[in-house]
Amino acid sequence: MGEPQRSEEAMQTIASKAPITAIRPIKTDLESKLPKPYLARAVAAPDTDNVNGTWSHKHNNMSVLQQHVAFFDQNADGIIYPYETFKGFRNLGFNVFASFIFMILVHVTMSYPTLPSWFPSPFFPIYIENIHKAKHGSDTATYDTEGRFVPANIENIFSKYGHTKPDKLSLKELWQMTQANRNVFDFFGWAASKIEWGVLYMIAKDDEGFLSKESVRRCFDGSLFEYVAKVHKARNGPKKMA
Repeated sequence: MGEPQRSEEAMQTIASKAPITAIRPIKTDLESKLPKPYLARAVAAPDTDNVNGTWSHKHNNMSVLQQHVAFFDQNADGIIYPYETFKGFRNLGFNVFASFIFMILVHVTMSYPTLPSWFPSPFFPIYIENIHKAKHGSDTATYDTEGRFVPANIENIFSKYGHTKPDKLSLKELWQMTQANRNVFDFFGWAASKIEWGVLYMIAKDDEGFLSKESVRRCFDGSLFEYVAKVHKARNGPKKMA
């Protein structure tokens, strides 16, 4: 009789003396909908609703993290220069000032870790091959340290913080999520997480002010950026961006 009880206890996700585990519950039935949800995927970003990742999205044998940034590589040479990042944000619908600020933030913080040598470059390039080296702390851990995608962790985002709607996050819930993910004294990670999720919220929130799980998932593999850019171009034309 003792063994079954021990087995059940080993599978518990809530500890009575740790109330936070009840406030932020995690899903326990993922394997019934998604094979091996704990397995980090190298080239696809699946969830329980899209078990094979984004339909028709080409991974080009890049890791999911590499796919996430490849949108900004305008000439597809594997290196992202500041002017390409600026153009990418313009294509997403941001104005000149915001695009310039984002360009500065991205390249000042991410260029050096991705360089193939110890010597800094005055051109602040970002090498996509090494983008995993620019991964910061205080994040959701949906990317692992090699840039693979961990499906269970995107599910946990919404299980823990999607209290209003199970597959969407309000701005308040988004704030709570980024607060909860903070690592001690990781000031850069705190700021980077707020900015990244804030930008995502601006480009992908729906008419009710919610950020959907599908938008978040497609942000991770970069296909969301391609979609948003196409929609923006169709609405405004290439010469009429706000």
